[in-house]
Amino acid sequence: MSEIISYYNQFDEWGRLDREPIEFQVNWHYIRKYMPKTGYVLDNGAGPGKYSMELAKEGYKLTLTDLTPKLVEIAENKANELHLEGQFNGFYTADARALNMIKDEQFDASLMLGPMYHLQQEIDRIKAVKELNRVTKKDGIIFVAFMPRIRHILSSLLNPEKWKPNDNMDTIIQFGESGSFNHADEGRFTGAYYFNIEEIRPFMESQGFESLELIGSNVGAILTDVNWSYWIDKGEQEVDKIIKLLIEKASDPYTLGISSHILYIGRKKGL
Repeated sequence: MSEIISYYNQFDEWGRLDREPIEFQVNWHYIRKYMPKTGYVLDNGAGPGKYSMELAKEGYKLTLTDLTPKLVEIAENKANELHLEGQFNGFYTADARALNMIKDEQFDASLMLGPMYHLQQEIDRIKAVKELNRVTKKDGIIFVAFMPRIRHILSSLLNPEKWKPNDNMDTIIQFGESGSFNHADEGRFTGAYYFNIEEIRPFMESQGFESLELIGSNVGAILTDVNWSYWIDKGEQEVDKIIKLLIEKASDPYTLGISSHILYIGRKKGL
C-alpha cells in the first residue's frame, strides 16, 4: 500500500473532481436520489472529503476515513475552513479492510468511493465490503465505486504511452484476464484493480447487499480536451445540457463500459 499512499500524497484528488465535474455531478445526483433524508453517514476512503463536505452542508452527520494521512488532514482542514466541523464525528486514518475504530451498525448510509480501486486480491476486496456491511445499519444504503476493466483496455489502446506497461498487446491481454494494473512509470496511478462489469452486482450481493442501481459516473470520459473545448466555446448553456444528458444516460447499462468509474448503489439486507 506504500506506493498508493505515495501517489495520493502528491495527487490533487480534490482538483481532479473539479477538473472532471461530470463525475462529481453524476454521483451527487444519484447519491441525493437514494440517500435517506437525515442520518449518520460514513465516507470511507474519502480522500480530501469533497462528497463529505456536500453531505455536511445538507445536514448529515459524517465520519470520514482514508488510508492516506495527508488527505485526512486536508479534509479536516477543509471542514474547519467551511465551518462544517460540527457535522463531523471524526476524521480517521484507516484501512477500508479494518475499520477497527467503528462499532457495528453505526450508519444510515455509507460511501466507499475509492478503496475498491486498489484492492488487487479478492480476499482484500471481500474484507473491505464485509467491513462496509458491518458498520452500516440494516436497510442502510451504500454507494461503492468501481473501475470497469473494459474501459481501461480501451484507454490502453487509445493512449499506450500513457499506460505503460500496457503499451503492447500481450500485456493488455494479460491485464484483461487479471484486472490488476501496476504502472511502469514511477509516480503514476498504480496498484489498481478493475472489475468486469458483469461481476459487480453478484459480488456485492454475495456480501449481503441488495442491488438498487449501477450507474456510469463519467461517460463523458470519452470526450477529449479538444471535444470539450468545442462545447465550452458554445457557451455555458450547452455544457449544462451535456451534463443533464450524461446524468440521464448514466443508468443506461449500454454506456457502463465507456465510463471511467461506475457507482454501485445497494441496500444492506435485513435479517
